[in-house]
Amino acid sequence: MDVGSPMLRETLLRLADTGVVVPDVEIIRLDAGTRPEAFRPLFETGAALGARFVNAIAFDPEPARAGDNAAALAGLAAQHGLRLSLEAIPYSTVRNLDEALAVLGSCTGGLIIDPLQRSGDGLPRVRVLDPDRVSYLQLCDAPRAAPSGLTRPARLPRNQAGADDDLAIEARAARLVPGEGELPLLDLTAMLPADLPVSAEVPNLALREELGTPEFLHRIRRGIDRVLRRAGSPPGNDRRASMSDVPAGTAGPS
Repeated sequence: MDVGSPMLRETLLRLADTGVVVPDVEIIRLDAGTRPEAFRPLFETGAALGARFVNAIAFDPEPARAGDNAAALAGLAAQHGLRLSLEAIPYSTVRNLDEALAVLGSCTGGLIIDPLQRSGDGLPRVRVLDPDRVSYLQLCDAPRAAPSGLTRPARLPRNQAGADDDLAIEARAARLVPGEGELPLLDLTAMLPADLPVSAEVPNLALREELGTPEFLHRIRRGIDRVLRRAGSPPGNDRRASMSDVPAGTAGPS
């Protein structure tokens, strides 16, 4: 998908034909071997696609190094009209919003809000966030308690590496459709800015196999619409709901 490639040209034609927009590109992994300049092609492609954000996660055990790399990446991304957006993940080295803010420091990067975090980021913490620090909201659902004893899938969506624990398996292959679990999605959605982009991140291998891809996608969309409507922000008015990372073919939804 590099700039100038046939795949990028074909993708841009399909976007124009369908009216689909690209909100974000991904993913940057912050770790000991991260070299910010190596991601310039990703930023160039993201700009060509009209994206606004580039998603990052952190697995670097040294917060200072992760912060330096985040600042450098945020600067490079901004040159291409993109905002580096850091997601806190319970099985990463940035497990909650405060740790994500510490890594971002004073750089221009933003936060991705994901209700699956279950890592101390309760509603009171989200409520006092600076709205300018939030890039977008990823919606999914889950039981309120962390999972235990999940079946290890034979494959993971998007050819990801094997997941080693229940939190990783749930996040990559067993999230629930918004509104079908126990997470406080209505309260969370209602307290965030009304014009904040909303993304679906609902990888669920078993449900997709049961329903088939088209009905699976429709079910996710209906679930998001219900959540936004009940939260007081009807779809089509202020909020922009989008399906994120739900590719066709053999790769699972994410």
